[in-house]
Amino acid sequence: MTEYQTITADDTVLRDGTIKLHGPEAFEAMRKAGRLAAEILDALAPLVQPGVTTGYLDDIVRQMTLDGGAVPATLGYRGYEHSSCLSINHVVCHGIPSDKTLKDGDIVNIDVTPLLDGWHGDSSRMYLVGDVSLKARRLVDVTHECLMIGIDQAKPGARLGDIGAAIQAHAEQYRYGVVREFCGHGLGRLFHDAPEVIHAARAGTGPVLKPGMFFTIEPMINLGKAGVKLLNDGWTAVTRDKSLSAQFEHSIGITETGCEIFTLSPKGLHKPPY
Repeated sequence: MTEYQTITADDTVLRDGTIKLHGPEAFEAMRKAGRLAAEILDALAPLVQPGVTTGYLDDIVRQMTLDGGAVPATLGYRGYEHSSCLSINHVVCHGIPSDKTLKDGDIVNIDVTPLLDGWHGDSSRMYLVGDVSLKARRLVDVTHECLMIGIDQAKPGARLGDIGAAIQAHAEQYRYGVVREFCGHGLGRLFHDAPEVIHAARAGTGPVLKPGMFFTIEPMINLGKAGVKLLNDGWTAVTRDKSLSAQFEHSIGITETGCEIFTLSPKGLHKPPY
């Protein structure tokens, strides 16, 4: 049985399995946090070039987050030591920044979550490094289409499974694999909360979407099969068949008539090429 909880500004928010419903003040706070996330991803676009290290990009994320009056939510999260995740080529998610340099032809996902005034703005985008193959570009394009098709299903009265069903149908017509092991999630004052947003699901199933719900949609789409494995570092997830993987993520809120995307690019840099 799905439980919903209406949250006010004075409430203590617990990760208790309930789906939180928020009011106008929370929407405004999420707009600010989401905009900062989007501005950071916008600023990275000209910096993602061959020869640049992922550690350098992570430094930029950290400084921009702090300059924006926020802190990186990932820094110190469950022992994680960085301000972003950078996932290259066959890395599905949670790639760790390092002295590794980007190479011509790479595709890379950058995932940021500034925590601004107690609210999380969570978003990720794909970037093309130099001259990228047509098959990689198509994967990136289709993955962005999956995200936006999923968002189109996010409206009051719909079911959470409608989002995953739409994403899965679109990806699988290209014979791409939809990752099951990682999913979107509720957020707001908590980084990860209910509900889990599965990207491969059956329409008409799952919790009913209600105004005031905040969550991410973040499909991870593989060029090959859907299977992933976790590396020994405990964070980095890669495709089992070493095929390319792509991901886009937005944070959204359900409104009375549809949904609001909190993390849209102010510069219109929604998908590459930027």
